Parts: sequence; C-alpha cells; structure tokens
Amino acid sequence: MYADYFLDYASYVILERAVPKINDGFKPVQRRILHAMDRLDDGRYNKVANIVGDTMKFHPHGDRSIADALVGLGQKGLLIDTQGNWGNILTGDPAAASRYIEARFTSFARDVVFSPKVTEWQLSYDGRNKEPVSLPVKFPLLLAQGAEGIAVGLSSKILPHNFNELIEASIAYLRGQPFQLLPDFPTGGVMDATNYRDGERGTGRVRIRARILTESKKLLRITEIPFGVTTEILIDSIVSAAEKGKIKIARIEDNTAQHVDILVHLPAGADPEQTRKALFAFSACEVSISPNACVIVEEKPRFMCVSDILRYNTDSTKEILRQEQEIRLKELNEAWHQASLEKIFIENRIYLSIEDSETWEEVLGTIDRELQPFASRLRAPITRDDLVRLTEIKIKRISKFDAFKADQHIRQLEEDIEQTQKNLNQLTKFTIRWFEALRKKYGAAYPRKTEISSFGSVNRAQVAVANETLYIDDEGFAGYGVKKGNPVCKCSTLDDVLIIDNAGVLKIVRIQDKFFAGKNPLYISVIKKGDDPVFNLIYRDGKDGPVYAKRFRIGGFTRDKEYPLTRGAKGTRIFHFSVHETEENSSQISVNVYLKAVLKLRNLIRPFHFADLRIKNRGAQGNIITRHPVERVSRIMPPAKSGNEETEGPTTAPSATAERTEGSPAPSAETLHPETAPHLEEPPADPPLEQGSLFDS
Repeated sequence: MYADYFLDYASYVILERAVPKINDGFKPVQRRILHAMDRLDDGRYNKVANIVGDTMKFHPHGDRSIADALVGLGQKGLLIDTQGNWGNILTGDPAAASRYIEARFTSFARDVVFSPKVTEWQLSYDGRNKEPVSLPVKFPLLLAQGAEGIAVGLSSKILPHNFNELIEASIAYLRGQPFQLLPDFPTGGVMDATNYRDGERGTGRVRIRARILTESKKLLRITEIPFGVTTEILIDSIVSAAEKGKIKIARIEDNTAQHVDILVHLPAGADPEQTRKALFAFSACEVSISPNACVIVEEKPRFMCVSDILRYNTDSTKEILRQEQEIRLKELNEAWHQASLEKIFIENRIYLSIEDSETWEEVLGTIDRELQPFASRLRAPITRDDLVRLTEIKIKRISKFDAFKADQHIRQLEEDIEQTQKNLNQLTKFTIRWFEALRKKYGAAYPRKTEISSFGSVNRAQVAVANETLYIDDEGFAGYGVKKGNPVCKCSTLDDVLIIDNAGVLKIVRIQDKFFAGKNPLYISVIKKGDDPVFNLIYRDGKDGPVYAKRFRIGGFTRDKEYPLTRGAKGTRIFHFSVHETEENSSQISVNVYLKAVLKLRNLIRPFHFADLRIKNRGAQGNIITRHPVERVSRIMPPAKSGNEETEGPTTAPSATAERTEGSPAPSAETLHPETAPHLEEPPADPPLEQGSLFDS
C-alpha cells in the first residue's frame, strides 16, 4: 500500500509540480498563472495579489507558491511586463509583497503564447472551471527562459539561451542546415562552453566567470557575475578566501544597483593579474554548471539534449501555425460564402418575394428557390442556416447596401483565402517567415549578454598567496608551522615540497603544518608549476665504485613516492649538486675533480664540464667521469662580472643542504596535478659507459 502511495506521490510531483512540459515549456503553476492573467487581461496592470487569487481557482496549492512562481516569470522579463519592486536577481533581494506589485502581458507573450482556437482544454481540479492542457506556444520558450526543478528521484536544470540565436537555430533546422546552441545568462559574465556537449545529461558542463576589470594596480572592478550567484554570495566567498589567506585584498565595496559594481581594493605590492586568477580559483567568481534537461513528453519524464528540444519546439510551432491557418482558411471561406449570399440576396431583391409567404417554412422555401439560379456562383451548398441568416438582415442594412463596397470586401476575402492557402501549401517557408518576423520585431531587445570564450583552469596552488614560510629544524621536521626551525622559502598552504636526501633519493610531498623531511637534506624547497629546472649531480657509486655525472629533469611524479637519483649502492657519496632554471645555465657549470694521491697519478686535478652531458631523465645513472678514487669536487668559478652571479650549494660535503639557485625549482607542467598525471614507472638506468670515460687515460 505504501509503495503505491509513494509511486502516486512521485508521479504527481514529477508531472504536476517540478518538471516543465516540452509542449509549452511551463510547469503547471506557471501555465495556470498565465491562463488567469489572460482571463483578467484588459491591457492594464493587475495587482499580483489579484492574479494570485484568480490562479487559485485552477491551482490546488497555497498563494505563496503561486506568488513566487509569478515573480520568477516576471524576473525573466520575456512574458510579463512588471511594475513595482520585483526583487533583483543580481543582489538576491526579494520582491515586495504581492499587494504592492503589478503585472501584465508583454506584446511578445500575446503574439506567441495564446491562441484559444487551437488550445486543448480540461476541467480544473475542482471541476468548476476549464484550464489549458498546454498553451499553444509558437516559439522555443523553454530554452529561452530555462527551467529548474527538483522532483522525486530526478531533477531538471535547463539553461537559458539567447532569443535571437534560438530563432536562427529554428530557421536553420527548418532549412535542413546544421546549428549549435550555447547558453546565454541574464547576469552576463564570460562562459567557456567547450564541454557543453549540447546540454547532454551527465557529460555537459559550462564554466562561467565574473567579468573582472583591472582599473589600476590597486583596484579591480567586477561588473558581471556568474549565473546563479548573487553579489552577496560572491562577496562572502571573496572575504572567506581572504580570511583563509588565499587572496590578499584590502577591502571590498558593493555599489550594485541596476548593474553589478563591486570594487575590490588591493594592498600595496599585490599583483592585479595574480589576484584575478586567485579570485577565479578560490571564490564564486567562477562556477561550473552541469545541465540536466528533463522534460515531460507525452505524460512521461524524458531526458533530452537542447538541440532535440529545439527541434521538437520548432515542429510544434509549425504544427500550431498549420492549425491556425486551417482555421483561418475555414473562417475566410465561410465569410466569403456569407458575403456572396448577402450580395445576391440584396442586389436581386429576393427579400421582396417573401411578402406573400404565410408560414416560416414558406419564407425559407421561397428564398431557397430564388437563390438556386445563383448556386453555381457559390463555393459551398446553401444550407438552412444560410437561409435563416439572410432573414435576419436588418432593413437598415439593406437600405444602405453598397454594391461596390461589397465587391471590394469579397475581393479582399478572395486574396486572403489565396494567401492562406499558399501558406498551407508552403508551410515550412511560412514558419520561417514567422520566426523572421519575431526576430525583426523583438530581436533588438535581446542581445547576447554572456561572452563566449575559452579559458583554461586556474591552478589553485599556483595562484594561492604565499603568505606562509617553509621552515626546517635540526631534527628534520619541516612545515609552515615549525616556527623554531630555519626558514627555507615563502609558500602557500597548497604547495608541494621537493626533498632530496643525503643518499640522493628524491621525494615530493604535500606541504603541511609539520612533517618529517629527514635530517640535513641535500635540498628542500617549494616546487611550483611553470618552470622546468635542470639538476646537475656528481656522485660515487658505492664505497669504491666509479664516479658518475648526470644532468636531469624531474619529469612526472607521484606524491610521497621515493625516486633514487643514484644507483643506490651502499656507501654512495654525492660530491656535487646544483639546481638551474634553464638548460643554458646548467651547461655553464664546470668543476675540478680532485683525485686521491694513490698509484702515483701525475694529474690529480682534472676539469669536467657539464656541457658535455645530455639532459636525461631522473633515473639515468649518468656518465662515468673516472674510476679512480676522488677526494673532492669543487666548482670552477667564472671570471668576475657585473650583475648577479649564480649561487651554488656546497659541493664537497654530501650532508650539507644545497642552496636554491636561480629561484625556486619548478616541476614540469604535468606534475602540478600528480593525482591526474600518469604514474610513470622508473625509467631504465643507462648502461655503464666503459668507453668515453673522460678521465681514465
């Protein structure tokens, strides 16, 4: 029993409350509001309270829900001409009470929504009144206004589209041409619809950004906001991000009235462009919306893409126009028939022949007999109703009958009949002309508000304000909360940290308040996206092995995974390590290799140039530079010159922490999101270069 009740309730909510019908694009409450307004319409404004009261004759729910639905229709500005305080979609301010605001139909609503002669009617919920099953809308109104609703077990979210672009798409469809539809939001903004995918459920997505203008080095101005976001929500999100230290701002001013005007004041030294990116990354200045176009088709919910909805609405418009033209043709033929009968009846003075008739049937018979000679000039047979109608012509009309005007009226009817028949014979062309007429009459009032663009994702870690400092203490603990340690560099709470220990093992970890980095690491620093540093390394393999040199880049990585930079033998010693921003800087490094005084070697100091090495991956073992025991390695300093010199870390003590050189090291672009980058296996080590060893002669 309860299962049946739940199913009935779910079906009722889906069909009668939350999901719009594809035929006219309205939910039941919206359709009943428009029907009530049509009953009250006299061209003047009506109080919303009166409209709500009349709608309750058709809608079995409270006045609050009706008033809210009416305000929603009015704020869309397409069908209802409003007067009074109807709220503000930009600020989120509510509308005034329904007794203080007024509404009436727009001219567009009158043209496209109503056509009583082709409307299908049904009894209202209490059986006292009639209401439309659906309104004969001759326009893709559902896509123009958009819709949103939550039912039981499903929801609907249809994004609004541009008025003129919908007309152009409908015309293209009628002509058999391809078309594309993209959303257009009343709040403006900048939209990336690369992944819109025709509004397909589950895969379609659009990203909308606020329009942020750089007024000066200390001032940003927000003039448009994303759809579904109010200025209050936007400002709260910016303040929250600033309180968390992700954005640096001085203060915010909200001057929004009819248009959005939010001023973001920046502190001294702040970069406006970097702040713009941070606003997109950490505040509601950028939102992502996924469409979910669920509509009622033949009393069942159905998920559709926007192009299918447009095709359905365009075909529906064509069918409604056909019905209207057929009704008009029938009315014109009837009018021509009556006008012709009346002309014959009066011009030939047939009304005089009924003077001697004594009964009603004799009167009708006499008129019928007198009209028979003219029957061939008519397009339809003469019926009893025609005869009765002729007897109802007033003497005043007969006395003032003008044959010339009668002929002129009949010719005009014939021209209208011919044009209407032509419209039916060329229904597709007639439908195209209908859409073109709508665009000509109303299109100028609906320009595109949302700019279509393409923009990449803002990396949150890259634009986060570096308002923390990375420390490391003598025990090997690091983090921005280790205040008693030695400062390493500035950082943000979203950064990654690159650590290379004394054994030559590389590891990248997410920065934390406190974490263990190891005692006296060879190198530790924040790793950033954008640069691709080159590392120089000289190490001895094991206790008595050969000495290798290598140049390498980091490449892809997985957080918290260890990557050995040496061959990993026990007793391995690192003689030289340096970090360089560019390949050119790396190649300019030269060192002296000091051999131990054994075996009576003559030349104990041998130079080595890193320019002789190719840059490889981090797993390469490197080139053998000597098999003799090495005492130490020192850098050959270039001749003194003006300007800043590159700073190298210690090259003799493997336990010392190498200094950062030429700025912070940075990973390649693919490493900023290691969770999405492919997990690369360790590359194979280079084979020992027995030939070509540089110092074994």
